[in-house]
Amino acid sequence: MNYIISLHPVLQGLCATLFTYFVTALGAALVFFFKSVNRKVLDAMLGFSAGVMIAASFWSLLEPSLSLAAELGYIEWLVPALGVLCGGGLIIGADRMLSRYSFQEVNFHSGNAQSLRRSILLVTAVTLHNIPEGLAVGVAFGGVAVGIPGCDLIGALVLAMGVGLQNFPEGASVSLPLRREGFSRKRSFFYGQLSGLVEPVAGVIGVVSALFIRPLLPFLLSFSAGAMIAVVASELIPESAQQNKRLSTLGVIAGFIIMMVLDVALG
Repeated sequence: MNYIISLHPVLQGLCATLFTYFVTALGAALVFFFKSVNRKVLDAMLGFSAGVMIAASFWSLLEPSLSLAAELGYIEWLVPALGVLCGGGLIIGADRMLSRYSFQEVNFHSGNAQSLRRSILLVTAVTLHNIPEGLAVGVAFGGVAVGIPGCDLIGALVLAMGVGLQNFPEGASVSLPLRREGFSRKRSFFYGQLSGLVEPVAGVIGVVSALFIRPLLPFLLSFSAGAMIAVVASELIPESAQQNKRLSTLGVIAGFIIMMVLDVALG
């Protein structure tokens, strides 16, 4: 812990998002050992991650946003509300765009071309979700560095851990289907880990923005919160509850409680 504290905030954010990328790659690496993974295990992980991210959206992002907005003299609720709306709107818009594209009729003349199209859609969808997640982790560490009330290192670390946990099944959700479609193990792994590379970039951008654009920080924090809530609501919970609703619900509750206890008790 002392080593992490001694690092520059940009390095802290970079290391945290490199960790989340590594977990994505670890999930994608399952393709070297399996063609599928127990659905109950994946659903429990997704549910748990959803609970962590819901709690982190408030305690690590939205609560500091509200506090800083009041400190800067803004209408306390207005900027955070706009941030949540924009962050959630980005995810909804991106999902809608991908859904429209995925159902367009494209004149492919070979199975390889269709497989390539499917792989591009998978990687694009997961990558779009990883951008706000990386940004959220970076902004959280930047908020700690500039001393925003409600931002603390434990909360930022637990947020990175929650994002990393849900990245594991994300990596597997790209690489394993591609393997079943006939891609080689190496190529399936490449596409699976590729989607996570954007997180370290977004993480560094988030830290730098938090450090040098303080007046925008309430918006950035709430934007990240809105994006994470939208990802949870549109992807994690529906996906995990599709086949194992009770298990998913227990995972959400457990993840929320653990994140709340860690953030409040240790923060």
